[in-house]
Amino acid sequence: MSEFKPRILAFYCANCASSAANVSESMSLGVPAGVKMVQVPCTGRIETLHLLKPFEEGADGVYVAGCQEDSCRYMSGILKAEKRVAQVKRILEELDIEPGRIETFKLSAGKGFRFAEIASEMMKRVQELGPISGG
Repeated sequence: MSEFKPRILAFYCANCASSAANVSESMSLGVPAGVKMVQVPCTGRIETLHLLKPFEEGADGVYVAGCQEDSCRYMSGILKAEKRVAQVKRILEELDIEPGRIETFKLSAGKGFRFAEIASEMMKRVQELGPISGG
């Protein structure tokens, strides 16, 4: 039996989280191979459909990394994203899929170490949950 290698899609904002990604890269901190990064203008622009589609296409986990509330250029982007992630958690539960497969994280621009750490945390979490059963 081969070891489960999770596929995770990560949405991250073009402002704080992107800056944290750049700091992470400059510190030579990478994200695990199974994490695909997708930059968005603001996490508040991510709709419920965008969060569900990766699961439909075979992803094992999804996360959103955005600004802290007090530093969002668009005022409330991460709060909108959190509401949509909560909605997706409820939908996943209805589908008998663990809601822990999706999460939201807030970052400040200089947190390069935390940016890399989040990717590793999600990889570990999803690894422990295992593959999504075909329920």
